[in-house]
Amino acid sequence: MALLDDIKFQFKTGNILMQLIYINGGIFIALMILRVLFFLTGNAETFGLVTYYLTIPSSPKLLLFRPWTLITHMFIHADFLHILFNMMWLYFGGTIFLNFLDSKKLLSTYILGGLSGALFFVLGMNTFPVFSGSAPFAVAEGASAAVLAIMIAAATTAPNYVVRLILIGPVKLKYIAIVSVVLDVLLIPSGNAGGHFGHLGGALFGFVFASQLKHGNNLTVDFLKPLYWIRNGFPKREKKIKVVHSKPKSDYEYNENKASKQEQINTILEKIKRSGYDSLSKKEKEVLFKASKDI
Repeated sequence: MALLDDIKFQFKTGNILMQLIYINGGIFIALMILRVLFFLTGNAETFGLVTYYLTIPSSPKLLLFRPWTLITHMFIHADFLHILFNMMWLYFGGTIFLNFLDSKKLLSTYILGGLSGALFFVLGMNTFPVFSGSAPFAVAEGASAAVLAIMIAAATTAPNYVVRLILIGPVKLKYIAIVSVVLDVLLIPSGNAGGHFGHLGGALFGFVFASQLKHGNNLTVDFLKPLYWIRNGFPKREKKIKVVHSKPKSDYEYNENKASKQEQINTILEKIKRSGYDSLSKKEKEVLFKASKDI
């Protein structure tokens, strides 16, 4: 349970970027466990059916009856290398994004970038005659479009931001973004055309979003407000204020209370230094968590 408590603590105290990575990783692990269970019970085909109904179909008729896939597809990954590459790319681009923009915009860009990628996937597969045979059956999955939206938005916001790449050296972020988009265009005939259409859709949203933001237009404004209502509880009607008179604390009492809390935090931090985070009791973890929110 110590590992589970540690994960919960890291998730609660981490920023939205790390939370997205945790969510993607958690869903991937859960699906892999489910895959093993279905295999052992001789129902491997059933697992394929489950994942099929979580991926987004390119057929508009199928999509009409599976609207949830507009969201679920961007959290589903086919294999370990797929999610590993996407999460590394998300961490790389998301870290730069948060240097210039806030976490709410990052989450909005992830979701809207993924939706834009889904739109391009459906349009691309149903527009060009070469895909007429595969369009009724094609599906897409993965966070690539959402991740590329964040990456392109960061590059559009800070095009001259310098990144040091292994074996290459310092490179401006705009060149990394340009190469990524060009590769997606050039690789369309090489297989996974639908995936590349989706990537381009995410990239386009990231560019338009960051470009408009420079002009004072926030395309993500209020988009996620319902989600924050769900997370924090729906707005409640104002209640009558009940005034309670209490004796104000003196400077001595205030400072003494503050010093006592700081001493408690120092003791917990010293315990972590000696024995690690897992050695803390549940109460000590709660104290540390509350203190982190007050910083």
